[in-house]
Amino acid sequence: MSESIHYVCPQCHTTNRIAAEKLGNQPDCGSCHQPLVTGEPVALDNDSFAKHIGRSQLPVVVDFWAPWCGPCRQFAPVFDAAASKHADVTFAKVNTEEEQELAAGLRIRSIPTLMVFRERVLLFSQAGALSAAQLDDLIEQVKS
Repeated sequence: MSESIHYVCPQCHTTNRIAAEKLGNQPDCGSCHQPLVTGEPVALDNDSFAKHIGRSQLPVVVDFWAPWCGPCRQFAPVFDAAASKHADVTFAKVNTEEEQELAAGLRIRSIPTLMVFRERVLLFSQAGALSAAQLDDLIEQVKS
């Protein structure tokens, strides 16, 4: 019997239970019927952040950024490219200008800041942009 996991929909933020091996087969959300795996980071606000961090059984890699931040804009293509390569990881972005309360609650002091969570547990936190190779290494570490 295959292992099922909880995967939070990037569109409606409903928790879905799916077979882990079906992540690469473009499964749809049982609620909104949109694709669960989009290959793109999902924009999170305070409520959806809590759902993804609290309910997903996959690692959730979160980029805390702001539109005015030069290093954030330089890191965005690296982050987007990683999101397109890893169906078994959720990639998310939090705009710290729009979500100041969330950023303050997580003690985000500089941006970009990258955090990785799995099942409510913070596994990694670092301010500053990573190179593509560093991000890939981090992803491989948190997937195991």
